[in-house]
Order: sequence, then structure tokens, then C-alpha cells
Amino acid sequence: MPVRTAEAVWQGNLREGQGRMKLGSGAFEGRYTWSSRFEEAQGTNPEELIAAAHAGCFTMALASQLTKAGFPPEQIQTSARVHLDKVDGANKITTVELDTEARVPTVDEAHFLELADTAKRTCPVSQALAGVEIKLQARLSG
Repeated sequence: MPVRTAEAVWQGNLREGQGRMKLGSGAFEGRYTWSSRFEEAQGTNPEELIAAAHAGCFTMALASQLTKAGFPPEQIQTSARVHLDKVDGANKITTVELDTEARVPTVDEAHFLELADTAKRTCPVSQALAGVEIKLQARLSG
């Protein structure tokens, strides 16, 4: 299996400094600052990249679960919200909320929800975030 890489460079102190994060594939490079992480300033942040990774991983895992069960999906769309909170005076990722909607013509809702929960538990990013509460809202679209 391939090993994926990324790098980050930070210049300056925490509050006034700035950095860049770059994916090893070159598909993304973005600026980040204290304000883009802990406030609402322009730029990216580590938690946003974790949200993208989790949404992508879960969506592929759900497609796999559905396909293996004989219900190939037409489309799955997932958003992820990563919560960074203060816990005992330190910043901590406490929760990830996954919200997914899938168009799967032949599956009933109960079976779909079961497969979605399995995907949530078994996708590699969910497993890497095992110490974080992961919530799932899943629904079928028309």
C-alpha cells in the first residue's frame, strides 16, 4: 500500500506567524494562520483538512459497503464538521459530525442505515480518530 505524505512550514510566533501546508501529491497547498485556525480568517487549518479526509474516506467506505451488499450507489455526498474545543485548558478535537445523503435506488432505509454505520466504524480515518466522538446523520435521497 502507498504511504501518503504532506508537509507544513511555520514562520514566526504563534499569534503573528503564518504557515503553509502542502499535500505530497501537489493537489493542494494552502496558507494557514492562528486566525484561520482559531477564528474565522481566510486560509485553511489542520481540522479542515481532517474534515476533508474523513468525508472522502467515509464516502468511499459507504460506496464499498453498498456495492458489496448488492446495492451500487448512484451518488453519495458527505460533509464533515470537525469540532475543536477547549478541554481542560487545551485544544482538542472532540467531535466529528458526518452528514451523508445517498442515491441508492434499490436499498431500503434500514439496510442503508446499517451499512452507513458500518462504513463510519470501519473507514480508516474513523479508526485513526478512535478517541473522538463520531456522529452520523445519514439519509437516502429521491
